[in-house]
Amino acid sequence: MAKVMVMDHPLIQHKIGWIRRQETGSKEFRTLISEIAMLMCYEATRDLQLSDIEIQTPICTATVKELKGKKLAVVPILRAGLGMVDGMLNMIPAAKVGHIGLYRDPETLKPVEYYCKLPEDCGEREVFVVDPMLATGGSSVAAIQMLKDKGVKNIRFMCIIAAPEGVKAMQEAHPDVDIYIGALDDHLNEHGYIVPGLGDAGDRIFGTK
Repeated sequence: MAKVMVMDHPLIQHKIGWIRRQETGSKEFRTLISEIAMLMCYEATRDLQLSDIEIQTPICTATVKELKGKKLAVVPILRAGLGMVDGMLNMIPAAKVGHIGLYRDPETLKPVEYYCKLPEDCGEREVFVVDPMLATGGSSVAAIQMLKDKGVKNIRFMCIIAAPEGVKAMQEAHPDVDIYIGALDDHLNEHGYIVPGLGDAGDRIFGTK
C-alpha cells in the first residue's frame, strides 16, 4: 500500500488556518494556496533521488548533487487545482504542466472528462496530480485513472485538505499512489462538503459563487 502523509509542518498548518477563515478574501486566499502548495512540494519531494556530478566552481572542481532520473510534471485537476501550480513551479521550475478537466454528471454523479492535455513525455515523468480538496475522491480517482490509461506509471497525489472518505476511496482505487495531505479533516456532510473544510476552493480562488 502506498503511503499517506499528513503534513505537520507549522507553516503549513498556520496557513491552512487562514484559508479556512470565512473572511479571507480571494486575493489572500490565492496567495496562501500557492504558498501552501510550495511548502507541501518541498515535503513531498523529500525522497527524490540524487546523483553526483562534477562541476567547476570559481575556486576549483567539485562534486555536487543533482536530481537523478525521472523528470517531473505537475497536473492540476481543473479548475481549483490551478491554484496550486505556481507554488509547485516555484520549487521545481523545470517541471512540465498538464491539465485534466472533469465535471460530475448530474444524473449518474460520476466524473466525466472534458479536457486532458499532457506533456508528450508524461509517461517518463514523475507526475504530481494536484487538487486543493479531496472530498469524495471521485474526481481524483478518475483523473489518476486517466493518467494511467495514457501510460503514466509514477504518480503522486497532493491535496491541501482531505476527508477520510476521499482518502479511503483513493487507497482502494489506486493503492500504488502516494497521497500528500495538508490537513486531514473530520468527515463529509450530506452535501459532499468537507467538515470543517473551507467551502468551495474553486469559488474562493477565482472569486466566483
